[in-house]
Amino acid sequence: MLSRADWITGAAVVLLACGDDPFAPTVENMAGSYGATTFTTTNSGTTTNHLAAGASFTLTLAADGTTTGRLFVPGGDEGGGDFDADLAGTWTLTGKTIEFAHTADTFVRDMPFTAERNRLRGTATFSGRNRLRGTATFSGTTIRVVLAKG
Repeated sequence: MLSRADWITGAAVVLLACGDDPFAPTVENMAGSYGATTFTTTNSGTTTNHLAAGASFTLTLAADGTTTGRLFVPGGDEGGGDFDADLAGTWTLTGKTIEFAHTADTFVRDMPFTAERNRLRGTATFSGRNRLRGTATFSGTTIRVVLAKG
Protein backbone atom coordinates (compact mmCIF):
# COMPACT_ATOMS: atom_id res chain seq x y z
CA MET A 1 0.00 0.00 0.00
CA LEU A 2 1.25 3.48 -0.88
CA SER A 3 1.76 5.96 1.90
CA ARG A 4 0.31 9.47 1.86
CA ALA A 5 3.79 10.86 1.08
CA ASP A 6 4.04 8.54 -1.94
CA TRP A 7 0.65 9.77 -3.23
CA ILE A 8 1.63 13.42 -2.78
CA THR A 9 4.97 12.87 -4.51
CA GLY A 10 3.27 11.05 -7.38
CA ALA A 11 0.65 13.79 -7.76
CA ALA A 12 3.36 16.47 -7.79
CA VAL A 13 5.27 14.64 -10.52
CA VAL A 14 2.10 14.36 -12.64
CA LEU A 15 1.27 18.06 -12.16
CA LEU A 16 4.80 19.13 -13.05
CA ALA A 17 4.79 16.95 -16.14
CA CYS A 18 1.50 18.47 -17.29
CA GLY A 19 2.77 22.02 -16.74
CA ASP A 20 5.89 21.46 -18.82
CA ASP A 21 4.36 21.32 -22.29
CA PRO A 22 6.80 22.91 -24.75
CA PHE A 23 5.26 23.64 -28.11
CA ALA A 24 7.04 22.30 -31.17
CA PRO A 25 5.45 23.72 -34.33
CA THR A 26 5.03 21.40 -37.31
CA VAL A 27 3.42 21.94 -40.70
CA GLU A 28 0.52 19.78 -39.52
CA ASN A 29 -0.22 21.59 -36.24
CA MET A 30 0.22 25.07 -37.75
CA ALA A 31 -2.02 24.42 -40.77
CA GLY A 32 -5.44 26.00 -40.38
CA SER A 33 -7.39 29.24 -40.60
CA TYR A 34 -6.23 32.34 -38.74
CA GLY A 35 -7.72 35.77 -38.10
CA ALA A 36 -6.10 38.90 -36.72
CA THR A 37 -6.69 39.64 -33.04
CA THR A 38 -4.04 42.39 -33.02
CA PHE A 39 -3.06 44.60 -35.96
CA THR A 40 -1.39 47.88 -35.02
CA THR A 41 1.19 50.23 -36.45
CA THR A 42 3.29 52.72 -34.51
CA ASN A 43 4.90 55.66 -36.25
CA SER A 44 6.50 58.63 -34.47
CA GLY A 45 4.95 57.54 -31.17
CA THR A 46 1.40 57.30 -32.53
CA THR A 47 -0.20 53.85 -32.50
CA THR A 48 -3.08 53.01 -34.83
CA ASN A 49 -5.34 50.03 -34.15
CA HIS A 50 -6.29 48.98 -37.67
CA LEU A 51 -8.85 46.39 -36.54
CA ALA A 52 -10.76 49.09 -34.66
CA ALA A 53 -10.62 51.21 -37.83
CA GLY A 54 -12.25 48.45 -39.92
CA ALA A 55 -9.25 46.47 -41.19
CA SER A 56 -9.32 42.69 -41.52
CA PHE A 57 -6.55 40.14 -41.93
CA THR A 58 -7.35 36.47 -42.53
CA LEU A 59 -4.98 33.74 -43.59
CA THR A 60 -5.37 30.01 -44.18
CA LEU A 61 -2.26 27.83 -44.11
CA ALA A 62 -2.71 24.51 -45.91
CA ALA A 63 -0.61 21.47 -44.99
CA ASP A 64 0.70 21.40 -48.58
CA GLY A 65 2.46 24.75 -48.02
CA THR A 66 -0.06 26.98 -49.81
CA THR A 67 -1.95 29.96 -48.43
CA THR A 68 -5.17 31.79 -49.09
CA GLY A 69 -6.33 34.92 -47.37
CA ARG A 70 -7.05 38.61 -47.48
CA LEU A 71 -5.58 41.78 -46.01
CA PHE A 72 -7.97 44.74 -46.09
CA VAL A 73 -7.08 48.18 -44.69
CA PRO A 74 -9.54 51.06 -45.20
CA GLY A 75 -7.63 54.11 -46.45
CA GLY A 76 -4.41 52.08 -46.42
CA ASP A 77 -3.46 52.40 -50.09
CA GLU A 78 -0.76 54.86 -51.10
CA GLY A 79 -3.31 57.15 -52.78
CA GLY A 80 -5.59 57.11 -49.73
CA GLY A 81 -8.00 54.52 -51.09
CA ASP A 82 -8.69 51.16 -49.49
CA PHE A 83 -5.92 48.57 -49.57
CA ASP A 84 -7.21 45.10 -50.46
CA ALA A 85 -4.70 42.29 -51.04
CA ASP A 86 -5.15 38.65 -52.00
CA LEU A 87 -2.75 36.57 -49.89
CA ALA A 88 -2.72 33.48 -52.11
CA GLY A 89 0.79 32.05 -52.10
CA THR A 90 3.00 29.77 -50.05
CA TRP A 91 4.32 29.44 -46.51
CA THR A 92 7.38 27.79 -44.99
CA LEU A 93 8.17 26.77 -41.43
CA THR A 94 11.77 26.82 -40.23
CA GLY A 95 12.12 26.10 -36.52
CA LYS A 96 9.53 28.41 -34.95
CA THR A 97 9.52 30.93 -37.80
CA ILE A 98 6.90 31.07 -40.53
CA GLU A 99 7.54 33.10 -43.67
CA PHE A 100 5.16 33.88 -46.50
CA ALA A 101 5.55 34.36 -50.25
CA HIS A 102 2.74 35.82 -52.33
CA THR A 103 2.34 38.15 -55.30
CA ALA A 104 0.62 40.96 -53.38
CA ASP A 105 2.97 43.73 -52.25
CA THR A 106 2.37 43.62 -48.48
CA PHE A 107 4.36 43.69 -45.25
CA VAL A 108 3.23 40.10 -44.65
CA ARG A 109 5.77 38.68 -47.08
CA ASP A 110 8.55 40.80 -45.56
CA MET A 111 7.87 40.01 -41.90
CA PRO A 112 8.78 36.75 -40.15
CA PHE A 113 6.06 35.36 -37.90
CA THR A 114 6.66 33.33 -34.74
CA ALA A 115 4.71 30.07 -34.57
CA GLU A 116 2.98 29.60 -31.22
CA ARG A 117 0.29 27.20 -30.09
CA ASN A 118 -2.83 28.23 -32.09
CA ARG A 119 -1.28 31.60 -32.91
CA LEU A 120 1.10 33.45 -35.22
CA ARG A 121 2.84 36.56 -33.92
CA GLY A 122 4.76 39.11 -35.96
CA THR A 123 6.54 42.35 -35.04
CA ALA A 124 8.80 44.26 -37.38
CA THR A 125 9.94 47.80 -38.00
CA PHE A 126 9.99 49.06 -41.54
CA SER A 127 11.63 52.18 -42.89
CA GLY A 128 10.34 53.11 -46.28
CA ARG A 129 8.19 50.83 -48.35
CA ASN A 130 8.49 47.12 -47.48
CA ARG A 131 12.10 47.15 -46.30
CA LEU A 132 12.82 45.38 -43.06
CA ARG A 133 15.18 47.46 -40.95
CA GLY A 134 15.06 45.88 -37.50
CA THR A 135 13.15 46.74 -34.36
CA ALA A 136 14.88 49.92 -33.25
CA THR A 137 14.30 52.33 -36.13
CA PHE A 138 13.20 55.71 -34.78
CA SER A 139 11.91 57.00 -38.11
CA GLY A 140 10.24 53.75 -39.13
CA THR A 141 6.84 52.20 -38.69
CA THR A 142 6.50 49.24 -36.32
CA ILE A 143 3.85 46.71 -37.28
CA ARG A 144 2.45 44.29 -34.69
CA VAL A 145 0.21 41.43 -35.76
CA VAL A 146 -1.23 38.48 -33.86
CA LEU A 147 -3.22 35.93 -35.84
CA ALA A 148 -5.27 33.44 -33.82
CA LYS A 149 -6.26 30.03 -35.12
CA GLY A 150 -9.89 29.15 -35.18
